[in-house]
Amino acid sequence: MWTAIKSVFSLLLSYGLLMVANAMFGTLLGLRSKLEGFSTEITGVIMAGFFIGMLLGALYAVRVVASAGHIRSFAAFASVMSVAVLAHVLIIHPVTWFCLRAIAGFCMAGMVMIVESWINERSTNANRGQVLSLYMTTNYLGAGCGQFMITVANPASFQLFSIASIIFSIALVPILLTRATAPKPSVPERMKFRSLIGISPVGVLGTLIAGLTNSALNSMGPIFGASIGLSLSQISTFMASILIGGMLLQFPVGRLSDHFDRRTILIFAAIATGICSLAIVWAADKSHITTLILVCMVYGGFCYTVYPMSAAQVNDLADQDRLVQVSAGLLLAYGSGASLGPILASQVMGIVGPNGLFYYITTCSALLTLFTILRIIQRPSGRQKADFLPLGSLGTSSKQLYSTVQVSLSKEKTDDDE
Repeated sequence: MWTAIKSVFSLLLSYGLLMVANAMFGTLLGLRSKLEGFSTEITGVIMAGFFIGMLLGALYAVRVVASAGHIRSFAAFASVMSVAVLAHVLIIHPVTWFCLRAIAGFCMAGMVMIVESWINERSTNANRGQVLSLYMTTNYLGAGCGQFMITVANPASFQLFSIASIIFSIALVPILLTRATAPKPSVPERMKFRSLIGISPVGVLGTLIAGLTNSALNSMGPIFGASIGLSLSQISTFMASILIGGMLLQFPVGRLSDHFDRRTILIFAAIATGICSLAIVWAADKSHITTLILVCMVYGGFCYTVYPMSAAQVNDLADQDRLVQVSAGLLLAYGSGASLGPILASQVMGIVGPNGLFYYITTCSALLTLFTILRIIQRPSGRQKADFLPLGSLGTSSKQLYSTVQVSLSKEKTDDDE
């Protein structure tokens, strides 16, 4: 285990710093948008810019890496990201902020892709499972800790913007000083959306729903907290508890889906997500802060398993030699949902109030539940499963590590069969 940690420590350190800064800044911008007097609907559009940029970055940032190399590309992305963060306090306008968020999303996708591919280069089939666990732990811990950084200064001032910019810049240092060999970038062939739906409609819809709900919560969660009267520290705890819950239940729920019909466990996770969403509304109305935080942890534990279980469901039915293409197709599905999620959720919140965020999530979860039940009736289970693998809280990274582990597992199973 120590060997695995040592081989990727500097890369994971850079990645962890990225998660800290990104989580902190996402919450900060949502709160600052309200302080600037932007409507909930406008704020949702601004926050959606990040996911639109991240989707474009996941699809096209590899071209930058291919032409400039990993180290120089990472330095360029981090530098532009730092500038984009600081530019928010120089030009306070919704259109400008939307564009800056899109730029930040593109850069973030590029940096995560570089880190993932580099970590994959440094890992082997023998330790890749351990590396994936370290990677996921870094993802959730970094994002969770970033939420508490919001309490360092007043969101109405410029200090938090400067701190976020500094952390993005510091994230450059470990990866620039690493002695790990930079890999050669590759562009996986994307599967046509129609072909992906043909493999598993449940898996594709689950991926889309996960994008719609997770991005909505990450973007509009701070707005919900501020609207119901939570203090700054309570908003940080509220958001962090969801991420911590996602980290704690990823493996238990995932392994459960390996032993039973995956779609049945997906139904259970979707129902639990919907129930917890309504429980969050109840706890918020009753001003039960402790109960609210505990419910949020349970909510996060289930909502963040919908995407990896949906991905595993598609991989259960896909040809094992097309797992990388399937992963790229799922990335497009998730990114499409994530780009729309904040916009749709903000519109509902503008109509029915802050609780509309969780009414929206409940509706999405109910849709996934009903469709999955229908598909179980139409097509009973009966095919050998791929192993469940957790995915990070961002969801829109390159999936380099995830795809490679899937390929490795499929090769190991083939060798065992022979």
